[in-house]
Amino acid sequence: MRKANDKTLKEAIEQMMQVYKIKRRFDETGIISAWPELVGKSVANRTKELFISDKKLFLRIESSVIKNELMMIRSQIIEKINKEANSLLVEEIIFL
Repeated sequence: MRKANDKTLKEAIEQMMQVYKIKRRFDETGIISAWPELVGKSVANRTKELFISDKKLFLRIESSVIKNELMMIRSQIIEKINKEANSLLVEEIIFL
């Protein structure tokens, strides 16, 4: 029988991440690890650098053709990332 102040493990972990202000960093790491599923393995294999800072996703792509394609679908990628994270994690993509 649950008491009134009992929490599930998931709720406790989420609350702990909010208190220590690490939830955003946790979500960013999750998106970086899910990059191959978000854009496909062929694009992920050509991605040389990938990090998130100040709601901006920084990408270094070795293929200019793939880089052009990603520039054209930039808004769709941002939408996919934010949907995966269930929050506004990325507002802009910057190609290095």
